[in-house]
Amino acid sequence: MELQASTKIHSLLEEHPFLEDFLPSYDKKFEMLKNRMARATLGRVATLRTAAGIAGLDLVSFMDAIADEIERRTGARPRVEVSSEQRQSRAERIDELKEIITDLHDGGDIHAARARFARTVKDVEATEIAAMEEDLIRGGLPVSEVQRLCDVHVGAFRQALDEHAQVEAPPGHPVHTYMAANQVIARLANQLGGLGRAVGASDNVDEVLDGALRVLTALAGIENHYQRKENQLFPLLERHGVTGPSQVMWGVHDQIRAELRSARNAVEQRDAAGLSTVAPALARDLVEMIYKEEKILFPLSLQTLSDPEWTEARRGEDELGYVLAKPAAPWPAREDAPAQAVAPAAGLLGLMTGELTLDQVNLVFTHLPVDLSFVDENDEVRFYSEGPQRIFPRSPAAIGRKVQNCHPPKSVHVVQEILDAFKSGKQDVAEFWIQMQEKLIHIRYLALRDSARTYRGCLEVSQDVTGIRSLEGERRLLDWASPR
Repeated sequence: MELQASTKIHSLLEEHPFLEDFLPSYDKKFEMLKNRMARATLGRVATLRTAAGIAGLDLVSFMDAIADEIERRTGARPRVEVSSEQRQSRAERIDELKEIITDLHDGGDIHAARARFARTVKDVEATEIAAMEEDLIRGGLPVSEVQRLCDVHVGAFRQALDEHAQVEAPPGHPVHTYMAANQVIARLANQLGGLGRAVGASDNVDEVLDGALRVLTALAGIENHYQRKENQLFPLLERHGVTGPSQVMWGVHDQIRAELRSARNAVEQRDAAGLSTVAPALARDLVEMIYKEEKILFPLSLQTLSDPEWTEARRGEDELGYVLAKPAAPWPAREDAPAQAVAPAAGLLGLMTGELTLDQVNLVFTHLPVDLSFVDENDEVRFYSEGPQRIFPRSPAAIGRKVQNCHPPKSVHVVQEILDAFKSGKQDVAEFWIQMQEKLIHIRYLALRDSARTYRGCLEVSQDVTGIRSLEGERRLLDWASPR
């Protein structure tokens, strides 16, 4: 056989199974290939050059070592085919990519950029595009500018990206679910683009607008798709220092969100001309995002994240829920299930969604803009928060006291009725609001139940909502300005 930089790890291991033991002995980062799940995901998309990049190895030396091992085990040495361009180091290739994009940013010609790319880089990898974006941002190019150039540089590298094999992942794997959702998005985007082009020439504009409304209603599920990326996949990549693609792609998400709002507004206002403008542009951006996910983000993620991290991703996405496409199977399979989570480090309290020191827990409770009091299942006060602007007075003597004794006699019977309703399961919330001089105070009692729905106590939450009640319009994060 012939070894090339583009040779897939999967095909190499199928032809020479003994390399499954050799590769981890050559570099410990290849231990992952002994895992069946990793073989079914990373192994199918990773090339020898990708693998060399992941391990920080010189490509030519790596390929020669594999050829030596094949010759030792089989008696026949494969020919190592490496072009002069592929002999570039990873750093040199990334620098070349940066130069191409920087030239485009400075007004260079896209056709010249593509020709230069074809001459010097050719088979770009997702990890190299990510590293290029990262370096451009660190070099001072604003994220918004890298986002603006995103379509340009993906376009310049498109021929090389098109030659990459389709990403594959087993049913139930987060990438498999993302790609199933992309099939839905692509179908809806094509429908929307067609409706946008047809609305100007249609004899029945209302029918086209109604069709567009149905498509846009279905496309609303894309919010869940993007939120799972932003809140689950991106943070895992950031653990590995991969932040450029996340920042750029999040910006494109927001652009698509704005276009969705504009298209929806056009339909609701029966604005055919507006829809004919925004719908084709939105359809194009949706399809381009699919391309960037499947040619850059997903290969990059498969090459970067470990199996335990993918298990964490699936667990987190299950909590966020699914709209466009649900997982096709449980994942990981029982035999691939990872070991139980390790205990928190010394000095940290292991919480359901993180780990904090006792000092951090106290800081959180003393800075909450609400008052909290916790009463256990035996009606005894066990905790109250001590914020800077308490609404109701509390003192340490309340700890261990029966909650009935913390209320005036005239209201004890109501407190007891609430607790009885909580304990019987008839109610989970009791809500009140009262006027205290100029302040409106909102009070909620919440029944706390464990996973078996057993009553474990009551949480009282009190909040001064005077200012909240008077809010009008909106003030978004980008409207915030530092006080002068």
